[in-house]
Amino acid sequence: MSPCDSLSAEIGRALGRPFRALTMREAGGGCIHRAVVLEGGGERCFVKLNAADALPMFEAEQDGLAALAESGAFRVPRPLGCGVVDGQAWLALEHLDLRPVATREGAVSFGHALAALHRHTGACYGWRRDNFIGATPQANAQHEGWARFFAESRLRPQLARAAAHGPSLRKKGESLAEKLPAFFLDYRPQASLLHGDLWHGNAAMCAGAPAVFDPAVYYGDRETDLAMTELFGGFPEAFYAAYREAWPLSEGYESRKTLYNLYHVLNHLNLFGAGYLRQAERMIDRLLAELRG
Repeated sequence: MSPCDSLSAEIGRALGRPFRALTMREAGGGCIHRAVVLEGGGERCFVKLNAADALPMFEAEQDGLAALAESGAFRVPRPLGCGVVDGQAWLALEHLDLRPVATREGAVSFGHALAALHRHTGACYGWRRDNFIGATPQANAQHEGWARFFAESRLRPQLARAAAHGPSLRKKGESLAEKLPAFFLDYRPQASLLHGDLWHGNAAMCAGAPAVFDPAVYYGDRETDLAMTELFGGFPEAFYAAYREAWPLSEGYESRKTLYNLYHVLNHLNLFGAGYLRQAERMIDRLLAELRG
C-alpha cells in the first residue's frame, strides 16, 4: 500500500467514513514536521508527519486547536484525527486557503479577534495537559498565582535546559525567577485563554476572517500573546490599536513584555543554539536592573 493510500485509510477511520486521496504533494512552511496535502474526490486535507514518537506533539496540537475553535474568536483548521501509520505519526487538518494579514481591515479584525479570545477565562493559570512550544515540552501544571506559574512552568524549565550554554545565564536567570513577584505587586492578570505561540507565521486571514494555527494554548496573562507578536515583528500597527481599543493594556506592560519574551528567546536558544545567548543575557540584565531601580 502506498503512503498516500495508508494515510487515506487512517484518516477515513478517524472520520468514520471513506476518504481516498488520489494525490499527495509536499507542502512547505514547517521547520519541525514534514507537511503534505492530500487531495481526491473533491476533498483536500493538510497532514503533518514525523517520527512515531512525535505523536504526543500532534495530540497536544489537536487539543489546542479544539480549544481555540470552541472559543469562536478565530477561524481555526479543524482537526480530522491523528495517529501512527507505517512508523510515522500523523495529524490531519482541514485544509484552509490562508493569506497574510496584509491589509488594515484585516489587522483590525485580527486585533479584535485576539481580544475576544482573551475574554475567555479560566479559574487558574495553566492548562488541562502539558503541551509543546515548538518542539520543546511545555509544562502546564495549574496554579492560582500567576508569578509562581510563570517562574515554575515557564522560566525555570527553560533555564535548566539553557545551563549547557554556561552557568552565568542560569545563575542570573534564577535570581530573576526568585524576584518575579516584584513585577506583579499592583497587577493581577486574568487567566485568559492564550494562543501561546503567536508570531506572524501562525497568523493569517481565511476568506476575510482572522485565522490562527500551531498553538501552544494555556490560561495566562493576555499580555504574553501581545508581547510575542512584537518579538519577531510582522503585525501592523493597526492590529495593536484595534486590540487596545477593544481591551486597553495595563500600566507596566513594557517591562512585562521583556519578561514574557524572555521565555521565547530562551526557547530559541535551547532549540537553535548560541545565536540567542547574548539576547537572552541582555534581557535578563535589563529586568534585574529594573528591579534594582
